Amino acid sequence: MEVRPFTIAIPQSDVDDLAGRLARTRWPDELPGVGWSRGVPLEFLKELAAYWGGGYDWRAAEAELNRFPQFTTEIEGQRIHFLHVRADNPDALPLVLTHGYPSAFAEFTKLIGHLRQVFHLVVPSLPGFAFSTPVGETGWSMGRTARAWIELMRRLGYDRYGVHGADVGSGVSGSVAGLDGEHVVGLHVVTDPYGAAATATFLPGVGDRLDPSDPVDQLALERIAEFRADGSGYLAIQNTRPQTLGYLLNDSPAGQLGWIAESFERWTDPDLPYDRDQLLTIVSLYWFTGCGISAARYLYEQAHASDWGAPPAVPQRFAVFGADPTARRLINPPADVQWTEYERGRHFPAMEAPEVLAEDMRDFFGELK
Repeated sequence: MEVRPFTIAIPQSDVDDLAGRLARTRWPDELPGVGWSRGVPLEFLKELAAYWGGGYDWRAAEAELNRFPQFTTEIEGQRIHFLHVRADNPDALPLVLTHGYPSAFAEFTKLIGHLRQVFHLVVPSLPGFAFSTPVGETGWSMGRTARAWIELMRRLGYDRYGVHGADVGSGVSGSVAGLDGEHVVGLHVVTDPYGAAATATFLPGVGDRLDPSDPVDQLALERIAEFRADGSGYLAIQNTRPQTLGYLLNDSPAGQLGWIAESFERWTDPDLPYDRDQLLTIVSLYWFTGCGISAARYLYEQAHASDWGAPPAVPQRFAVFGADPTARRLINPPADVQWTEYERGRHFPAMEAPEVLAEDMRDFFGELK
């Protein structure tokens, strides 16, 4: 299938409509003194929405994104959008960078700046995210996405490449490595203790191998319990009723903003604040493409999927941000997996600590090249 150049060009009428909707937001009330305990605080979201509608410059963000070469192609009937940033060295190792939820390819813009001189970079949008839309059928889970990425790299002419992922992108990247070990030289994933606890919540047998009498294991068990009790609400909705949620996400920019901003506030290091404009670029991509519902459906598809791909048998490295001893206990990596830990940063290190993440990736893939 043909690979076509792509340029982002959001109609001005859509930009004006967004500003108008934000100005007409019907805000709810809020109980006094509850802070973040019941969701996004009213004043926080009102201030962020006011900036999105009146201070943030989408056209500047759009121009910045268009500095990266972008393309689309069709795989299994699904449009796939991707960045393809080539290094000056034609023999550079290609890397596939896969984002997670609730994110987009724009999560990697700062990281690309630190990697583009060393690697050819392919940065796809997951099916149902940003410009990999619309999704016309069921079944687009991580395993099927991995097969699409393998086909994408074949079309681009790469027979040796590395894969990197975060959040859902870690699962996709692991599946690519498992299915295409003949061509994948290595798998690099990032996580944090919160992400590790969230993942462990859905993996069978994790709790059985943790010893409550061990202080570190006890803390790991507490993290799993905390996620189940207080952090998994968004998954419960999207894993069961994404269509119902979609009416909110598709009609209310303030609702879409709150749904995404809460995750960034809860999952990032307060000592390494994310770039507010970069967050709003991600939220704007959701809004302008109407992908809030299809991104939510992606999590539904994965929750009901039987195709998880195959376990990777290539060299692997876990880079853990905001590290503490629970991450290793929760993930329980094989002995031959490389493991690096960083005190600062958390769930979105490509935005929080791009220089540190880039150095970790250069170190890992440099040994494999």
